[in-house]
Amino acid sequence: MAIGVFDSGIGGLSIHRALVDRLPQADFVYLADQKHTPYGDRSGEEIVELTRLGCETLFDAGASLVVLACNTASAVALRRLQSSWLAQFRKTYKRPVNVLGIIVPTIEAATGLPWEHEAERRGPKIEKLDVIGVFSTVATARSRVYEIEIDKRRQDLAVFTEACSGLADMIEQGAERAQLSAKIKGHVDSLKIRIGRYPDRAILGCTHYEIVADLFREHLPAGTPLIHQPEPVAKALADYIGRHPEYNIGDSGRRAFLTTGALKSQSALAEAFWGGPLSFETLQAVAS
Repeated sequence: MAIGVFDSGIGGLSIHRALVDRLPQADFVYLADQKHTPYGDRSGEEIVELTRLGCETLFDAGASLVVLACNTASAVALRRLQSSWLAQFRKTYKRPVNVLGIIVPTIEAATGLPWEHEAERRGPKIEKLDVIGVFSTVATARSRVYEIEIDKRRQDLAVFTEACSGLADMIEQGAERAQLSAKIKGHVDSLKIRIGRYPDRAILGCTHYEIVADLFREHLPAGTPLIHQPEPVAKALADYIGRHPEYNIGDSGRRAFLTTGALKSQSALAEAFWGGPLSFETLQAVAS
């Protein structure tokens, strides 16, 4: 048995790295759906179906828990899969399985509040809003998940999401840093214009963006806090496993990397972030 980690490509490695560091004895299977990357410009129905197929592939590979290490899949597909697919799948599979996302621990980190907390709608007058900028894919921005869920918990936070179309694919393909820097600067500047100033804090709302977090920091004002996803997600998963011993996550430290794309070397950008060579096994389990 193992923990499955799913993403449309290499972005989920940023989450995977933190999970491995937090749970070094656990077995992990990583699946990158590189045949269909990027997800950010796809329709909601496509994202749901591709995510479902990816989860099934990981369960078949021995995962008992699957972490959607992808904001787009977590924002668009997770609730649908949990409400309309997972319960029936468990009956068919006849063993404990579950799918978890990364939005909840990110919002907990951004608000400093547990997910269950809801803000009082008739509180004292708010004198100053703290502005959070979210950099995300088009599909995540379209879902408005960060605006909706943060507003439920903190009335003193205003959220502006900047859809960075094409950026995840550039990172996936290993674009030159100068190209990535120019692209990121354009989106930081665009967000500044929409807000009227720079955000007070920023969420990197796509796991690909964590790989180039230094470039976001370079183009935001010095000292602007970045809300990183990997550590809150890793802590949340470790806490969840502690509360749910029915999920067998293995204990041999096995690492497997699968891709639906062509067998090839991963980009130097991905390997530099991971800290060494990455060897992926190709498969055909996720349909076209």
